[in-house]
Amino acid sequence: MNKPSFKPYRLPAGGWGSAKSVGNILRREGVLASAPLALSRHNKVDGYQCNSCAWVKPASPLPFEYCENGVKAVAWELTAHRCTPEFFAEHTVTELRNWDDYHLEQPGRLTHPLRYDAETDKYVPVSWGHAVEEIARELRAVEDRQKGTVFYSSGRLSNEASYLYQLFARLYGNNNLPDSSNMCHETTSVALPASIGQAVGTVSLDDFAHSDCIMFFGQNPGSNAPRMLHPLQEASQRGVPIITYNPLRERGLERFLNPQSPTEMLTGKATRISSQYHQVKAGGDLAAIAGICKAVLAMHDEAKANGGAAVLDEEFIRDHTHGFESFVDWLRLQSWDELERRSGLHRADMEATALVYGQAKAAVAVYGMGLTQHQAGVETIRMLINLLLMRGNIGRQGAGICPVRGHSNVQGQRTMGVTEKPELFPLDRLGEQFGFEPPREPGYNTVEACEAVLRDEVKAFFMLGGNFVRAIPDHGQMEPAWRKLRLTVNVITKLNRSALLPGEISYILPVIGRLEIDVTENGQQVLSMEDTSACVHGNRGLRKPASPHLISEIRLICELAKKVFEPNPRVRWDDYQRDYAEIRREISHTLPDSFWDYERRMWEPGGFQRDLPAKRREWHTDTKRANIVTPRGLDEDKDMPDVGHDSLRLMTLRSNDQFNTTVYGYDDRFRGINNTRKVVLMNRSDIDRLGLKIGQAVTLRTVAHDGVDRQLGGMLVVAYDVPIGCIGGYYPECNVLLPIWHYAEGSKTPAAKTIPVTVHSEGERVLEPQLEYATG
Repeated sequence: MNKPSFKPYRLPAGGWGSAKSVGNILRREGVLASAPLALSRHNKVDGYQCNSCAWVKPASPLPFEYCENGVKAVAWELTAHRCTPEFFAEHTVTELRNWDDYHLEQPGRLTHPLRYDAETDKYVPVSWGHAVEEIARELRAVEDRQKGTVFYSSGRLSNEASYLYQLFARLYGNNNLPDSSNMCHETTSVALPASIGQAVGTVSLDDFAHSDCIMFFGQNPGSNAPRMLHPLQEASQRGVPIITYNPLRERGLERFLNPQSPTEMLTGKATRISSQYHQVKAGGDLAAIAGICKAVLAMHDEAKANGGAAVLDEEFIRDHTHGFESFVDWLRLQSWDELERRSGLHRADMEATALVYGQAKAAVAVYGMGLTQHQAGVETIRMLINLLLMRGNIGRQGAGICPVRGHSNVQGQRTMGVTEKPELFPLDRLGEQFGFEPPREPGYNTVEACEAVLRDEVKAFFMLGGNFVRAIPDHGQMEPAWRKLRLTVNVITKLNRSALLPGEISYILPVIGRLEIDVTENGQQVLSMEDTSACVHGNRGLRKPASPHLISEIRLICELAKKVFEPNPRVRWDDYQRDYAEIRREISHTLPDSFWDYERRMWEPGGFQRDLPAKRREWHTDTKRANIVTPRGLDEDKDMPDVGHDSLRLMTLRSNDQFNTTVYGYDDRFRGINNTRKVVLMNRSDIDRLGLKIGQAVTLRTVAHDGVDRQLGGMLVVAYDVPIGCIGGYYPECNVLLPIWHYAEGSKTPAAKTIPVTVHSEGERVLEPQLEYATG
């Protein structure tokens, strides 16, 4: 690899930089000639849904309805490279554990089922029949099924596979169904139901076209959901104010040059995205939103005192909300000094937002993991809902709450019942439908599953997709504990680090991808997914599977179920395996309110939206109203010591060349970082105050008093435009610094956006001093 370098990136998001990046990955994966045909069906009505982020699949798609990261995900799946048994014959697991995330996935698509051989420390090929038989035998042998077995899944699963997976787990006897949403938007699933009575947002794509104010909190569309930049560009060009609260100045929220516009590409004329950009302190969003609410209330008081029109929607508050008076009393008690200190902003910043918001007729609030991954994440999202409810911005065209989900079908998995919370799925109906008594005891979420592994209670861990051990916190504690498991099953398409931490019995089971043709004895099958706006779409594969030895996730679940369970005439595994429409019929029986006429509606342009009561101002809450929740305070991280003179708040970040734990390369174009991921982004004031130098190698250590030394060395100091007292480093590398017990109260989402750390010099300068800021 070339020497690490840092050079500020002055160009907008999109543009020729995006085009070059797309060309590079298509060439590298050997699909430069074949990928364009696949991309022509990307996010199209009769095509496939993007296997990257969960952004909306529109009813009227663009000719090229994909973004830079979508192309990377397609190239990653359709790669010409193959990871065959010969590869594993040449490398021991111990050797491969020393490879980084990028190089582990570069050998390409896995081609055969594999079993770990402890004697040779290698994975060796086995038959599917042998794998299913032994895994079933081990699952049947677990004595305590409630505590001893975990069924994890990533957001790549289809609705059909997710539904069968949760049915499998509950027939087995537990609700241990953690999934990737536990690590990102579980906070949303806790906060929204208490406030508005549903676990998903209320905004559709059409709302962006009718909004006259869009607010962003802790979400970076330029890297995480680039197709979102198209409706934002259209809004900006209409003169809609877009107000951003984010610690880092992200290029996608500053300027965008549409790669699909020949005029823009030739002229280089970019669109301004954010009209206001406030660099809130990491963990300061709760105070910042409270400050906006306080300023809106003050505007209302002044208008009423002067005989003007009300700023608050008094009729909506009266008829649809509960708790408003208590919240107002609390707001009046908050001092601006405290709000400024905790948010890291000036009062004028929050008042400027309130002025624009208070004049808007319909406002959308967008947020991502910058809000969810804090200890006070649940209260922060409820505060954001409070802000919307003050002016009636729920259940109105052009307005609403918009959590942006990351993985492509993570929201659909939850809809299908992949949840550790039995109260979130109609178990009575499920039990009646399939003739069994579903377990009612809450299962493990991600954090609880990790805690159970550390207690040596878990014997079998089945991973249907994902890279669980790499994605979770506290690598230093978790990786040794993982090796003690009796059974680990990795259902994946490419090699990852989780598979290199085998238990006593460990399997790698490769499956066909979303873009590949899934053929059963009944012919080609189709699947369905749900996007971040709760719209459900059909998915039709179009490429031949990477290997004739691959099977579908649905076939795997069905074959395994037939070996684990006694025959049950109501659970027709053979029928489900032959015809996926039979699974959709079962789904429509379990969830009739949303999935009626499923087979037809999933092919409608734009899909069909699930039933969203809050969108029509029907509140399925304890009070039967929208709850304006008064927070307990503005404390951000009660578990850990206050950040002082020597300690800083670490935020974990994704690079532009990354999707979750998948690393496409070592360049982070928008931040101007090249050929490395071992960097720590710091404010120049903090660098000087701590006696460090730009380009110097440092070690980060977690500030905690639990007796565990969590540290990460070899990190290169990069001066960056980040608030004083805050630093940034890449996920998942920095997960080693995140204690398993540091999570959002109420949701147990790992609090990865505020980790108190200290920075220690290693005395070595690796990077030459360069320009300091990647903005301009």
